[in-house]
Amino acid sequence: MSGSGYSVGGSFGGSLGGGYGGGYQTNSPQPAPTPAPAAKIPAADLVKDTTTQNFMKDVIEGSRDHVVLVDFWAPWCEPCKQLTPTLEKVVKEAGGSVQLVKMNIEEYPEVAGQMGVQSIPAVFAFKGGQPVDGFMGAQTEGEVKKFLEGIGVRIGPSDIDVMLEKADELRDAEGYPEAAQLYGGALSLDAGNVQALSGLAMCYLALGEKEHAQQMLDMVPEDKQTSQHYIAAKTALELAEQAENIDDLAELRARVDANADDHEARFDLALGLNGKGDKTGAVDELIEIIRRDREWNEDGARKQLLQFFEAWGFKDAGAAYGRRKLSSILFS
Repeated sequence: MSGSGYSVGGSFGGSLGGGYGGGYQTNSPQPAPTPAPAAKIPAADLVKDTTTQNFMKDVIEGSRDHVVLVDFWAPWCEPCKQLTPTLEKVVKEAGGSVQLVKMNIEEYPEVAGQMGVQSIPAVFAFKGGQPVDGFMGAQTEGEVKKFLEGIGVRIGPSDIDVMLEKADELRDAEGYPEAAQLYGGALSLDAGNVQALSGLAMCYLALGEKEHAQQMLDMVPEDKQTSQHYIAAKTALELAEQAENIDDLAELRARVDANADDHEARFDLALGLNGKGDKTGAVDELIEIIRRDREWNEDGARKQLLQFFEAWGFKDAGAAYGRRKLSSILFS
């Protein structure tokens, strides 16, 4: 515990206000919730830190456009360490209709003092430039959601999430132009959205436009390139480039028919079949290599199969078929 004068636990002290709320108190009767403003907050700004100098701009002025949740915390406060990740998770699930602004009272104690905060963690919701509700102490995820819903914040899939889910469904059903429109709509709301950029890349790939697919992937920020969406699209592009020089599948099929142990031809045939969209056929050829010679090319057939799964996605029917076939041969 520091010597800041704040405790962990206890209750709110005094009135919330001073220069920031005009006398609101935690036990005051509250008006019926009003709907939250339309989502306007960019994904990159959903969670931010503030200072005494920036509090007016970040919280008071910001709350005139959207709900702002202020989290007063300190590094020595263990309940704060439990609560803050929960707040961040719920705010991100709210789809841009609420912003979390964190204030370290160890470094910036003035605002908390003016608002009568005597115990942390302390959380206040601001709307229209005024604090409208608050709570003290660590809360569960369910309790935080109930608190936000009580002030009119909708918790659930955001407009972007709904748009991306529908786009993925359309892409899985080979409705590439319609899916691309939805991915584009998501990007108009969040220009760096990795799922939308990767989904657009996959649509371009399916339509044979590899250069456009690469352009989409090049737009994914470096810190988001560990996303499974990006990895799947990048892997799919690599597979498409591998298959680009495999034109004569009939010749490869003839080589395999003539010599069942021509694993190089069978491997290339699998790549070519995948390039043509025949996922089960590609799986079957790689499984046959594994069955005949597991160690061929340093376990190359199994590794290629796993690369297929990565590009196709976990829920893909071809990937599910491949996993069943691989399990049956590895564990039989």
